[in-house]
Amino acid sequence: MSQSKKLVLAYSGGLDTSYCAVHLSKDKGFEVHAVSVNTGGFTPEEINIIEEKAYTMGVKTYKNSNAIPRYYNEVVKYLIYGNVLKNNTYPLSVSAERIIQAIEIIEYAKSIDAKYIAHGSTGAGNDQVRFDLIFQTLAPEIKIITPIRDQRLSRQAEIDFLIKNGVDMSWQKAKYSINKGLWGTSVGGEETLTSEKSLPESAYPSQLTKDGKEKVKLTFEEGDLVAINNTQNEAYKNIMILNDLASAFAIGRDIHVGDTIVGIKGRVGFEAAAATIIIKAHHLLEKHTLTKWQLQHKDYMANWYGTHLHEGLYLDPVMRDLEAFLTSSQKQVSGDVFVTLKPHHFTLDGIHSKYDLMNAKFGSYGEENKGWTADEAKGFIKIYGNQSKIYQNVKGL
Repeated sequence: MSQSKKLVLAYSGGLDTSYCAVHLSKDKGFEVHAVSVNTGGFTPEEINIIEEKAYTMGVKTYKNSNAIPRYYNEVVKYLIYGNVLKNNTYPLSVSAERIIQAIEIIEYAKSIDAKYIAHGSTGAGNDQVRFDLIFQTLAPEIKIITPIRDQRLSRQAEIDFLIKNGVDMSWQKAKYSINKGLWGTSVGGEETLTSEKSLPESAYPSQLTKDGKEKVKLTFEEGDLVAINNTQNEAYKNIMILNDLASAFAIGRDIHVGDTIVGIKGRVGFEAAAATIIIKAHHLLEKHTLTKWQLQHKDYMANWYGTHLHEGLYLDPVMRDLEAFLTSSQKQVSGDVFVTLKPHHFTLDGIHSKYDLMNAKFGSYGEENKGWTADEAKGFIKIYGNQSKIYQNVKGL
């Protein structure tokens, strides 16, 4: 096989990437090297099944890359530092992981000196932008091939092609499309193609299996979740542990409506039990440990970070600048947050931190002032209102 025909395929094992594998190897004569990147969505058993499928499709090699630690360290932790919720709702569960998947895939392509890279995106979604931007930036010399987008194929056309080529895996379209990762799971179905219908309970992968209440203590150290109920673990492992605890209560479900990169509105369901709890718990700890100006400036900078990430602009240097700011803001975001899990929701009960700015020795809000006198308070208020008083006087009130 000529080195010039070596191609790396971003492979998930689904219909689109299966079509790509067969079409590119049999019809186009490429030496196809399939890669799937685990950002928290695959079990070992599922990886084995995907590998078996890949070889059935005629690929030369298959590789599964474990990118979960990298995904946390290079993306997820900044979403926590920034309390990022797209449109105040969505924790960027799937859109964030596409960035790391694209980087891992292009790095592998370069390592085996592949001249081509392919993915199964259509021309109507966000992922085509995220993948292509990363590929073009990190390896402009590698040609991108996208059969589904270029041929504008229907699902049935792909199925017919695979059956004709002896690959009949009963490609029944699942009623709901599920994308699972470390930071949450997206759920798409016929209801999310409308503006008025909600997803039924059965559409969500995690079902309610617990009732009553369960207390959980989350320990943060400089913004990272380092322990759950006093048991220490790496932060990404704590996310998985908390997700198992909280998803049993069916926590973290919602539907996100937002603007896609290509300019149309999109609607998707999701469940993100750990992400939802961690962001809210972390934010509560910040409200106790950061100044009002840190909190104010963090809000809009974190919003921009989430927006740029969603839009596929992860490699723009402004993202490293924003990450530096977010990291600096976490120096005193350490302490415990007490959470109560309940069916379908949770409550934040309070925090304990040595950096808590709600310190009684300086006074208790609305109760007692210990750091100033009554006359000092009166003088402060008089000067504090100067500009408003001057403006209203000049205006002619």
